[in-house]
Amino acid sequence: MKPYTLAPDLNGEDLHIGIVCARFTEEITYMELDACLAQLGELGVDEENIMVVTVPGALEAGFALHEMAQTDEFDALIALGAVIRGETYHFEIVSNESAAAITRVSLETGVPIANGILTTENEEQAKERAEEKGIDCAIVAVEMANLVSYLTPEYEIGDDDFDDEDDVDEDDIDEDDEK
Repeated sequence: MKPYTLAPDLNGEDLHIGIVCARFTEEITYMELDACLAQLGELGVDEENIMVVTVPGALEAGFALHEMAQTDEFDALIALGAVIRGETYHFEIVSNESAAAITRVSLETGVPIANGILTTENEEQAKERAEEKGIDCAIVAVEMANLVSYLTPEYEIGDDDFDDEDDVDEDDIDEDDEK
């Protein structure tokens, strides 16, 4: 059996991408952002079609992503930031809740979101992963935006789609039909 397999489309031309950056781990977030923007450029996304917004931390990313998705201006969104383990349970809460919010926003709005919120044991791990994660998010955003575009049928309504009584030609009515 050879099913039809849709190949990944990494052409970013004409795509509009929104990026939400958490400032709490600003140094790491901007390492991700620089790599992400460079990769988006390599994929053909015009810099004029990219909007970057910042939020205080990872927990606020979901709200910003939701508001951006509601505008219908973006083909895909990207969340960037880092949550670094500390000595309290706060790490688990922020990691889990930010990831859940990102997934929920994507599923509720139909806008694909590349999750680049790193969750690491320490700052060194986050710095080591930041550039690669930024690149990966750019690739995921472009591929998923194109996939959604391919899978969403564009249906145009034509004149033959409705039986409108107002369009009936009087000459086509038989006198027997009127009785």
